[in-house]
Amino acid sequence: MEMSQHHLKHRSDIHLARKIWHFVGVLTILVIYHNVSRPMALQLITFVASVFIVFDVLRGFYPSINQALMSVFQPIMREHERHSLAGTTYLLTGAFVVIFLFPKSIVTMTLLFLSMADPLAAYVGVLYGRDKIVGQKSLQGFMAAFGCCTGIAATYYLTHNMMTDRILIVSILSGLVGAVAELIPVGKLDDNLTFPVITAVSLWLIFHLFGGF
Repeated sequence: MEMSQHHLKHRSDIHLARKIWHFVGVLTILVIYHNVSRPMALQLITFVASVFIVFDVLRGFYPSINQALMSVFQPIMREHERHSLAGTTYLLTGAFVVIFLFPKSIVTMTLLFLSMADPLAAYVGVLYGRDKIVGQKSLQGFMAAFGCCTGIAATYYLTHNMMTDRILIVSILSGLVGAVAELIPVGKLDDNLTFPVITAVSLWLIFHLFGGF
């Protein structure tokens, strides 16, 4: 089969299979992270990310490898990834950075935001995103991410008895952090990398400012 016969989705498509892959993949990372030691979690994410990166780089040099991988991952890949690094590579790299640098509470909230808010914002943006505010990102997608992240944050803070005396402000700020991280591009970097890193740094600041640690 020729490469041209692989029909891939674009950013403007709903691409439900990719969103399910994203959701299940990030939650799997989170479940493993909570059930093994931190050193083991780092070893596992390093191994998996390294495998993806190696094959992702190799397919740029060897058309036969690219063709084989495109055949396997066609349901979850986008057109712009045909001859560039895949979103999964950036996602695994972002997850590694967050797990390596930040404490458990920050890692947990960041991965929850990444698993749910990011695909939800894209889904709402494609279906209902009439008001563009940054590139192809819409106000509707932004509000979906904000509501999702705020709900996750409030639930996490309440269930862990954290900052409950200021639950409204910290939940709203946390939701805003997730929504802005999903909205704002950082150069030409993939948002699967920038979203978790920006979110984790911002949540860390919120925790320090409002006594979350």
